[in-house]
Parts: sequence; structure tokens; C-alpha cells
Amino acid sequence: MKKIYIIGCLLAAMPVAAQETYENAKIATEDLNGTARYVGMGGAMEALGADISTISSNPAGIGLFRHSTASVSLGAVMQKNAPNFADGKSTYASFDQIGFVYSSNMDDYYDSYINFAFNYHKSRNFDYILSAAGGLNGASQNKLSYMKGYEGLFDLSTNKNGEIVGSSNAYNQVDYLYYNALLSDKDGMYYFNEANGYMFNRSNTGYIGEYDFNFSGNVENRLYWGLTLGIHDVHYKGYGEYTEYLSPTPGVKNPGSVTIIDDRSISGTGYSVKGGIIFRPIEESPFRVGLSVSTPIYYSLTTDNYTTLYNDSPYGLYDDGRSNEAYDFKLTTPWKFGVSLGHTVGSNLALGLSYEYADYGSCDSRIIDVDYYNTWTDDFYDTSSSDRAMNRHTKETLKGVSTLKAGVEFKPVDNVAFRAGYNYVSPMYDEKGYKDGSLDSPGSYYASATDYTNWKSTNRYTLGVGFNLGDFTLDCTYQHSMQKGDFSPFMNYYANADEPDYNNICEPVKVENNRSQLLFTLGYHF
Repeated sequence: MKKIYIIGCLLAAMPVAAQETYENAKIATEDLNGTARYVGMGGAMEALGADISTISSNPAGIGLFRHSTASVSLGAVMQKNAPNFADGKSTYASFDQIGFVYSSNMDDYYDSYINFAFNYHKSRNFDYILSAAGGLNGASQNKLSYMKGYEGLFDLSTNKNGEIVGSSNAYNQVDYLYYNALLSDKDGMYYFNEANGYMFNRSNTGYIGEYDFNFSGNVENRLYWGLTLGIHDVHYKGYGEYTEYLSPTPGVKNPGSVTIIDDRSISGTGYSVKGGIIFRPIEESPFRVGLSVSTPIYYSLTTDNYTTLYNDSPYGLYDDGRSNEAYDFKLTTPWKFGVSLGHTVGSNLALGLSYEYADYGSCDSRIIDVDYYNTWTDDFYDTSSSDRAMNRHTKETLKGVSTLKAGVEFKPVDNVAFRAGYNYVSPMYDEKGYKDGSLDSPGSYYASATDYTNWKSTNRYTLGVGFNLGDFTLDCTYQHSMQKGDFSPFMNYYANADEPDYNNICEPVKVENNRSQLLFTLGYHF
């Protein structure tokens, strides 16, 4: 059989799409990052304030500054026992924060201040290498594509370019590649191939940069308030290779393998508004209570992918198949609410405790419906609507997340401080959640990968030290983050009860995301 190289563009006629739940979850979440002092106390400074990193967690924290300051933070991130893969590295340098606070004394008698601040910090670091392998026992990714067609999730036809195309949103880019390169033969018949096992590697790189502009102050050194406008800048890139090792069939001793390589990027911007207060309920006590709220982040994003199938087997029509697409979409993340406590003992001890809640099941994937041209402004604007099918899936798959942060700072002498912190972040994913490739959603139609990971809770531990050098400060912190998850290369598919042989079930395998960060901050007071 002569093999022919094909190129396909699957999605030319589809409307601009919404994104998929598991991809959106990467964008919606945040890391613990900022100044070394803030991270060293586990981020539990929302009631203590007077650190520029509180600009994004409780803007009222900027209201506690009584002098102007500037700072810059950088360091390194390490992923233990991770092999370098594609653009992903197990150790890499990171620029994490730069900002300033301008403090103005408005009333000496009442000790009241008005402050202005700007800060950039890396709110999300995507750099992570994921590797997984497991047995399939006759299941396969290509069998999933076959079963979706066999059970009527889409009808197949041949377009004018000779490509096999599907009739519904359930027909994604992976299905397109399999049907054109592997599942079909020269007689127009379709067959699936079972597999013994798989190997998967993905390199995630990039970040979300957050630019925060703050206006804050205090009233008689008793009530502190703040408001922050945040601009969020997304740069994500994921490169993955998934290989299935096919099972032998009668007459074929060396069935070979099939590999899908997916190269995807997501970029765009979003905005949010955050507000907060800190107050001292007892005038004679430094004990403080903080309250904060953040609107959703309203993202406008663009994603594009280049996906290739390499067919190193005697089956199917082609050696190679390719699909590439780019589209715009919108994403609205959940509201966030926080409450915090802070207390100081003299000038030697500071204690912080914070709690934050966000319901990620309420993330709103939005489809861009129409682009309009405004003749007055000579510009385009668009309208969007919620992707109801994908949002129902998100509600079933993602949960409300509670984040508990605790931190302590101890100064044995005036110019040296030791810090420690802890975070517990509850699981975002439902244990029974999965990437549903059968949804009637443009987010499914544009999908170019079928794998997903249900990550469990996150535990973070931090240790730090700081030095006061007159007008300058130097802080150093070590953070270790641990998270476990269940990885699946594709969703399980259960056929009709009278056809159990068509079930396509793959047991998940255990994976980990353990990372360490070394962070340095240089500060200047003026």
C-alpha cells in the first residue's frame, strides 16, 4: 500500500470557539509568588500588610506603608527528577516581581496616609514537565475516535478535498487525524486498532504576568483600605508527544506505533478589580482583621495549535496527517473572597493567617459570536455568549477551592528576620472528572489532545530570612510545593450493554508535580 502525505485544515467553516474545561483551569489558577518576604510567610500577610505583594491579595495592605519603597525579585525554579523535554527544563531562572509604593502623609495629627503603588508579579508559572506511561490492555485513543463515530456522535462524509470530516462538535482534531490517516482504508471502511501501552510527555512553558495599579490609605492608623486594578497577560505554550504501541493482529507480528504530536499556545489579556479593608477592632491592640474581594478576571484569549500524526504501522492510508487551527475565545474566572488575621508582638514577632475561597466550577467559557465594525471609532468589537454545554461540564468537573495560608516572622535582632509559612490548597478537580470529547461544544471541536489530569490538593512549605541594611533590604526564601494527580490519556468510553467488547477503558496512572523555588528580593526605602 502506497502511503501519501496529507495536510488538512479541519475547522475552516466553524464559528469562533470557546475553550475546554481542563485548558481553562490552567489559566484560571494562581501560584504563591511575589516578594521573598511575602512568600517566606506563606503569603499570609493579607491582614499584616506593608508588603507590596498584598497589592493583589488584599489591596488594603498597601495602606499600611508609611514611607515609599521599591523592590525587585528574581530567582530559580526546580522540578525534581524531571527530564528535560522539548523547551521544558527541570531548572530555570525566573523574573518574579518589580514594583514601588509612593506614600504621602496627609495628616500628621491623625497619622493618615494616601498611597499609590504599581507592581508586576508572575501570578502563574506554567513551566512543568509531565511524563506518564501505562498499559492499555486493548484500549486505545484511536479506538475512542472510532467508537464516537460508531455510536453516532457524528456522521462522516468526504469533502471536496477528499478529507473525511464529521458532522458535529464531537468530531475534534484528534478524530480528524485518526480517521484520515489510520482508521480508514482504500475501500472506505473504518477499523480501529487496539494498543498494549502508551508513552506520554508534555512540556508546559510560559507564565501569566499581572500588572497591578493601587490606590490605598489609612484612617487614623485604625482602618486601612485599598483598591487595585489588575491587568493579566497570558503566555502559555504546551508541546506534547503521545505514542500508542499497537497490539499484534493476525498476520502482523510487528504492528508498530502511532504518535500524535501537539504544539499549542495560548495568549491574551484580561482585567480584574480587587478591593479590601484591614481594621484594628481594639484600639490599644495591634491585632488586625482583613477582608478582601476580587472580581473575576475577564480574559480575551487566542489559541493556536499545530498537531501531527505519525503512523509507524502497516495500517491505514497515510504515514502522516496534520491539522492546524487558531481561534479567539473569552474566559471569565470565578470571584474570590478572603478573610485574614494578623498580630504583632512588639517589634520581634508577626503572625498571619489567611483564608481564600473561589468556586472554579463557575468559570464561564464564552463563544465569540459576531465581530462588529464601529464606523465612529474605526475599530472592531465583538459580542459573546456562554458555552452552555462546556460550562455544565465545568460545573461537574471543577469544584470550589479553599486556600489556607499561615506564616510567622521572628526578629531576634532588629536587622535580621527569620520566616516560615505553610499553604494548603484543596483539590480543584472532582475525582470522577474527565475531559469529555463527546460534548456538543466548540470547545470539544477544537480540541487537539485528549489527555487530562485530576490534580489533588497542594501543600506548600516556605522558609526565609531577611536582612535590613539601612535604606536597603535583602530577603531570601525557599519554597517547596507538592501535588499529586491521576493522569489519563483519554476519557473512558462505555459502549452499549450488549457490546461490551467495544468498551474503551484505561486506568489512570499516578503523577506528581513537585517543585522548588529559590527567591531573592532587593528592596529600597526612600
